[in-house]
Amino acid sequence: MQNILAIWQREMKSYFVSPVAYVVLAIFLILAGMFFFGNLAEVVQYTLSQAQMGQPGQPIDVPAYVIRTLFDTLTVILLFLIPMLTMRLFAEEKRQKTLELLLTAPINNVQTMLGKYLASLTFLLILLASVGFTISPLFIYGQPDVKPIISAYLGLFLYGAALLALGLFISTLTENQIIAVVITFGVSLIFLLVSLFGSYATGAAKEVINYLSILNHLDDFIKGVIDTSHVIYYLTFAFVWLFLAYRSLESMRWRG
Repeated sequence: MQNILAIWQREMKSYFVSPVAYVVLAIFLILAGMFFFGNLAEVVQYTLSQAQMGQPGQPIDVPAYVIRTLFDTLTVILLFLIPMLTMRLFAEEKRQKTLELLLTAPINNVQTMLGKYLASLTFLLILLASVGFTISPLFIYGQPDVKPIISAYLGLFLYGAALLALGLFISTLTENQIIAVVITFGVSLIFLLVSLFGSYATGAAKEVINYLSILNHLDDFIKGVIDTSHVIYYLTFAFVWLFLAYRSLESMRWRG
């Protein structure tokens, strides 16, 4: 455990020594704020237009609508930003020729991998926690239901954790960070849009394709429903890519 914490501390320092962490955090906060206030303005404009036309309109749960729309948007934002968090985890080590030293140190591959993965998870938690400042006006001026927000946070964290595992594996395959970003984004996008291909399939094939979509499992969380099958999917998704990352590191150790 001490070795994992040492790797975690090393990676967290490297995040904030480089401008990557600040750029990702700034972009995330700016985009989250823009979409939040945009969604809020849309609801207010709709209410005012209905009042001007003398139509009562349908009642809208403003906090629930704004939060759900925001979290839907954050899934796309994270799709672009997560590759930036994982691109350097092993690619930078390979570029600087320090990976060989790391692999021959008295730290096994599992500890190295978990230390780096936990550091990326920690930064993901920082990103998600920052959303709290964005949605704080809803709590100041309203009384939103907390349970759907907690559910959406859990779903978004599991979604991000799954993509981080994928990005970590891809980072073990190349020493070029740009290539790592592009491949991670491309593969993540495939898992995000795979459900589109399900519309052309039938029967069991359609069910399998829809199950593979990483986005389909997030919808219930954002709606306030925590389904254990979705939790198992994300944990399994992350485990598979972490296992592949471990095997990739093992192959590098044997090649010497």
